[in-house]
Amino acid sequence: MRGILLLLSLMLCCVPVLSHAEPSGRALEDFRPALKELAGEAGFSVGICLSPNQLKDQKYLTFLADQFNSTTCTNETKAYSLLDQRASQRSEDGMPRMNYALADQMISWAQAHGVGVRGHVLTWDAYMTEWFFHEKYDPARPIASREVILARMESYITQVMTHFEQSFPGVIYCWDVVNEAMGDGAGDYRPGDPTLLRTTRNGQPNLFYEYVGEDYVAYSFLYARNAAEALGADIQLFYNDYNMLYPAKRAAAKALVEQINSFAQDENGQNRKLIDGIGMQGYMGGYGNQSGCLSDDLISNTRASILAFAELGMKVHITEMALRNYDETKAAEHAAFYGRMFAMLGGINRELGENVLTNVTIWGVNDVTPNSWNEYTWKLNGTWSGILTERGEIKTSFDAMYDALNAAVK
Repeated sequence: MRGILLLLSLMLCCVPVLSHAEPSGRALEDFRPALKELAGEAGFSVGICLSPNQLKDQKYLTFLADQFNSTTCTNETKAYSLLDQRASQRSEDGMPRMNYALADQMISWAQAHGVGVRGHVLTWDAYMTEWFFHEKYDPARPIASREVILARMESYITQVMTHFEQSFPGVIYCWDVVNEAMGDGAGDYRPGDPTLLRTTRNGQPNLFYEYVGEDYVAYSFLYARNAAEALGADIQLFYNDYNMLYPAKRAAAKALVEQINSFAQDENGQNRKLIDGIGMQGYMGGYGNQSGCLSDDLISNTRASILAFAELGMKVHITEMALRNYDETKAAEHAAFYGRMFAMLGGINRELGENVLTNVTIWGVNDVTPNSWNEYTWKLNGTWSGILTERGEIKTSFDAMYDALNAAVK
């Protein structure tokens, strides 16, 4: 009897437990034309993010190259990743120096596989290396003068844009010039400031604001525009932020665009257009909980912001889309929500009569099981929010995205 019970127990253990995150059953070859071709007919490119770990994941890379024509490095083209303190301290001209080794590997892969890259990001206060602002790049020394810091900013932006354009011509087709410069709560920005320009983040000072001033955003765009023009490259310049689908930041972004585009004049005294577009980070739904997830209000608000930014003459990118879902039992609802979102995105340019939405990039690509060591990641992107399972298999959410775009362009 004990032997029979043991055998039954082993048999039960081997019975597959159906997961709500099981793959859809469709393979890459079933998606023809590819998603990127359908999106192209709708007027935009599509991408997913790329990290150094994913650069080692052949299944992920195959999915990216087969279905997408754009990618964004998660951290490797940010200043805190590129800046080299020792090399900067040794530089003969006193300007910053960078280490491009890891970023070059990632951009090189994109170039070899015909995938464009969103450059992310040139100026961002979060995690910025404080030594950049000190004399001789030494945190034990005083803060450098505003003029010196501006010169370093200009040199950094020019060097970085030049390096990638000359090393990989045309691969980086746009840059997020400034990231998340608008605050959230009243304590994050100066009272009465229509741009909501961030003075603090999580109680810590915005070092660019503190040591350069409120015009650091406009200066960043001026330096980036000058660099792009000097290179003769068609590189579009974006301001990128989260919560851009909501009215408060929508209005602040309008004020910021107007401020940036009135900052510098050409030789004829005309305002130079320094900014080309708005990047809307697409983290949608509750942060770490199901409240607010999968709501059609997210779709209507996204549409409203695209229309509002179009009125400013801005291109729009959805730069970090994570359609959050923390409930494993809601796989069908999540897929349906993806379908409705891409039905809207797939028709927005036709509705506008021009290609305003020119890129959608997905950040929450794989499902992630909640655990303590990557709490930030699963709260940010959601747990059962991917278009791939944890094992990298295609989910019904990707099916729904594909089918919605296919229908939208017919």
